[in-house]
Amino acid sequence: MTETSPDAPAASPLPEIGRLTLAELRAVLVQGLSDFRRAPQFGLFFSAVYVLGGFLMVWLGAGHVTWTLATSLGFPLAAPFAAVGLYEVSRRLETGEPLDWGGVLGVVWAERGRQIPWMGAIIVIYFLFWTFLAHMIFALFMGLTTLTNISESWDVFLTPTGLTMIAVEIVVGGALAFLLFSLTVVSLPLLLEKEVDFVSAMILSFRTVQQNLGVMLVWAFLIAVLTLLALLPWFLGLMVVLPVLGHATWHLYRRALYAPV
Repeated sequence: MTETSPDAPAASPLPEIGRLTLAELRAVLVQGLSDFRRAPQFGLFFSAVYVLGGFLMVWLGAGHVTWTLATSLGFPLAAPFAAVGLYEVSRRLETGEPLDWGGVLGVVWAERGRQIPWMGAIIVIYFLFWTFLAHMIFALFMGLTTLTNISESWDVFLTPTGLTMIAVEIVVGGALAFLLFSLTVVSLPLLLEKEVDFVSAMILSFRTVQQNLGVMLVWAFLIAVLTLLALLPWFLGLMVVLPVLGHATWHLYRRALYAPV
């Protein structure tokens, strides 16, 4: 039996789910861009970590187009965890707290003893599962075909079998990505701000998406499109897109959940 430390902070009551509109998506993007402009050094720092991770993924998949494609499609799944620092910056801009490196990085570092690392572990496991599944889909469709050097030729993907495989990868990957999006879209900023266990936060995030499904589908689509476009110029577009989306997600969280009365 585990005893609760007397110094442990009291659990926060769960917020109430609000109703979102499409107009609010534009508003949160404007707020996200404003936060990035007000504190660009933090946005560039946290996005640089993510971009360097992207280069690492490409390096690990060097010479294997399919593996690079699969990991690149799955890599953005880790973006919510990378954005925790951006949430803290937006929170401080909102409350008027000092914006200094020691304070922001100190809060991010302090999260190691709270609930967010559990979310990070789930995201990593989720990503590894998707990578394994992508390999399996490739093997199921292409395993019986004549061996082809796909690092030098894309012809194998232009066959009916290859096009079918790509379609299945996109559908399965999209479904898994939206499920993870549903579990994390408001749970990560909630865990940063409140004393809530990660399971309750994920359930609340999923319910928030359920109750605002149309708006959240559009938001997920915007994230996917903007992230994909940012990935094209060697991940460099993420230096701007990731911080703006990270800050915007904080403001979306604020609009989606209300403190209980």
